[in-house]
Amino acid sequence: MMTSNCTAVTEFLLLGFSDALGLHILHLATFLTIYLAALIGNLLVITLIAVDSHLHTPMYFFLLNLSILDIGSISVIVPKSMANAILNTRLISYSGCLTQVFLILFFIAADLAILTIMAYDRYIAICKPLHYATVMNRRACLQMAAMGWSAAVLYSALNTGNTFRLPFCHSNIINQFFCEVPQLLRISFSEVFTSEIQIIIFSACLGLVCIAFIFVSYIQIFTTVLRIPSEQGRHKVVSTCLPHLFVVSLLGSTGMIAYMKRTSGSPSALDLVVSVLYSMIPPMMNPVIYSMRNKDIKTALVKLVRWK
Repeated sequence: MMTSNCTAVTEFLLLGFSDALGLHILHLATFLTIYLAALIGNLLVITLIAVDSHLHTPMYFFLLNLSILDIGSISVIVPKSMANAILNTRLISYSGCLTQVFLILFFIAADLAILTIMAYDRYIAICKPLHYATVMNRRACLQMAAMGWSAAVLYSALNTGNTFRLPFCHSNIINQFFCEVPQLLRISFSEVFTSEIQIIIFSACLGLVCIAFIFVSYIQIFTTVLRIPSEQGRHKVVSTCLPHLFVVSLLGSTGMIAYMKRTSGSPSALDLVVSVLYSMIPPMMNPVIYSMRNKDIKTALVKLVRWK
């Protein structure tokens, strides 16, 4: 409900790049490098999985989903930030901010859902190999992916709707280079965002449940791995699972810090670093993490290069 002394906000001011020319160019170049690395790496993973029939398995189907989500998540944030820097502006419209929040929350939620499904896939493959073909059939994989994406849409719509029904009375200045829910709550009318705080707490609990499921799955996996007599077999399993755990740990820890810590009224280096870590680094690093020790991806890449 809008209070009598609260003016409707039609646009927001994002955190700008440094006014110093050298730092301005450095920030712009850094963002561009990260964005191109993420774009090229994930497009390469998508291409390899699409064209190589040997990669048409459940694990790589979910990895393809993850790459699509990574391209989407970083494309929502970085191009707008770079465009503002080039045009020397900090403005983002109310509708643009709403759209950005919805898409960011969607991609984060869908990322976590797919990572959870990937952990379940590895658990079935390693701990219950005789049931793998039955449990992780084509239809089941499509249904699980669809459920993950759908749940992310519902979660994002609920969270975004509750955020933007708040009156933004205190300020329209967002101390972040993109529209972020904690920053929007900071500038909202403080007496009326109880329901949004409840949603953030619910989100944190949901995220912790997913992360706990992933780690419990991997405890079971590593317990099974220790019983594998072949050292080569153990190495193959560990090389597949450790990258996944690293990605989950990075996304989960930085995301929790960003959304649960207290926001300050002035720009903070910690806020910026944490936001870069959870919003930009995972999309850039995922193709490298999942590919550098993956023999199947390397083989597919060699075949693609030779074919061309």
